[in-house]
Amino acid sequence: MTAAASVAGAAPAADARQAVAVAPVWNLRLATGLAGILIAAMMSGLNDRVTGVTLTDVAGARGLAGDDAHLLGTIYAATQLGAMPIASWFAATFSLRRFLLAITLVFLTSALLLPLAPNFGWLLALRAVQGVAGGAMVPLLMGAALRFLPPAIKLQGLGFYSLTATFSPNLALWFAASWMDGWNDWRLTYWQVIPVGLIVLAMVGWGLPQDPVKPERLREIDGLGLASGPLGLMLLAFVAEEGERLDWFHSPLILGAALASAALIGIFVISEWHHPQPFMKLQMLSRRNFWLGLPLFVGILMVVVASALLPAAHLAEVQHFRPLQIAPIGLIISLPQILLAPLVSALLYHRWVDARHVIAMGLALIATSCWLGAQVTDGWMVREFWLAQACQMIGQPLAIVPFLYVSVSTLISPTEGALYAGLINTLKTLASVIGAALVERLLVTGTAAHLSILADRAGRLAQHENPTLLETQAITGAIADAYGLAACLAALLIIPTLALKHVPPPPPAKKA
Repeated sequence: MTAAASVAGAAPAADARQAVAVAPVWNLRLATGLAGILIAAMMSGLNDRVTGVTLTDVAGARGLAGDDAHLLGTIYAATQLGAMPIASWFAATFSLRRFLLAITLVFLTSALLLPLAPNFGWLLALRAVQGVAGGAMVPLLMGAALRFLPPAIKLQGLGFYSLTATFSPNLALWFAASWMDGWNDWRLTYWQVIPVGLIVLAMVGWGLPQDPVKPERLREIDGLGLASGPLGLMLLAFVAEEGERLDWFHSPLILGAALASAALIGIFVISEWHHPQPFMKLQMLSRRNFWLGLPLFVGILMVVVASALLPAAHLAEVQHFRPLQIAPIGLIISLPQILLAPLVSALLYHRWVDARHVIAMGLALIATSCWLGAQVTDGWMVREFWLAQACQMIGQPLAIVPFLYVSVSTLISPTEGALYAGLINTLKTLASVIGAALVERLLVTGTAAHLSILADRAGRLAQHENPTLLETQAITGAIADAYGLAACLAALLIIPTLALKHVPPPPPAKKA
């Protein structure tokens, strides 16, 4: 049996019978429920990025110190990451429908109360609760797509899942700008999810089937993994988010958190490997397209994160643009994804298409985009970034959608779908957190290095340079350097891409 056959739903007989038993007939009602899960996942991603962009404005409105505002973003990133590896297991225990409805209600209630919080302590607590609920939403999308979608359109489901990595993050800047510069109301950055969330509740409540609750699974839970894994991941997110502010490993707090994180994640891996009912089936990593493909996926997402942050950083720091003026940078990438993701999925059905070559083509376009960005000068405005962003617009779905197909094709049974969803989404979020931390570090160190060189050059030439001009040139040089490193990484990732195991195209939909 080929790997492509497994992703198309052709599992062993026992697994096929199990899939038939739990998966109802495809119809409009079920399609509505799945669309609700997709909207919930994108809502979670938008909420994360929008509130991150507006932290400075929120801090000013609430009278928070800069460190407090930064910690408000860190707590959300940490709790979101901690919830991802365990969400699918709890959804299988309490039923997907009930679990998703519950976490959506928690998510919306937190959003409603956050602007009304009486003090910083309440803000942190509510943001942590919302992070847990938001982090649990995203893995459920892939698990549901792999379980419910008919074989003929499973690949299209993966294409829509890719929107959580390409569409939502790039659209967030426009939403943030609309609420802060358009409506001039910071509370809307939290309340924006409430109307959408109510729609999600209606779609999921009506569309998804009600599976039986399985409380007996709680007796089989990996208690050691539950205690170690989420906490270890949360500490890792804390290190990545707060490291730059606290001077990384010169801080005893960061050093202690890093060591504790490494120990806890190690315990989690060992416990999960030997447990009969794991949250994530780590044995899947022994398959070639997993152990080679997942680090590749992390690398792709880190480059994508850098490509989103660097032009926004240039326009904000060098040109002093407000979010509303920067927003078109993200819209260039995000809006076309609604069409490009399904088109790339359709391309992969052709027998003459090799998914590995499509990934390589996408990486080449992303590398080209970063190379174009490396030519940045202190005179660049939004218009000068358009060509680089257009390459990103096409390259991102070409790289991400076929990668998801190649990795999912190694699943040997429908029950592995939920286990895979927790693993891939944990890595996706971890890549975003680490990628953002690396970009911040590169810009800080790069700016300092360029400023030292420029100041030394100005002194040797006996020039009385404007300090502001020197700083602007230093920031621009650091952004160009970061773009260059991202271009090199994207180009190097083409090599392991071509080493992935070939996966034939899935069978096309049968005509009636």
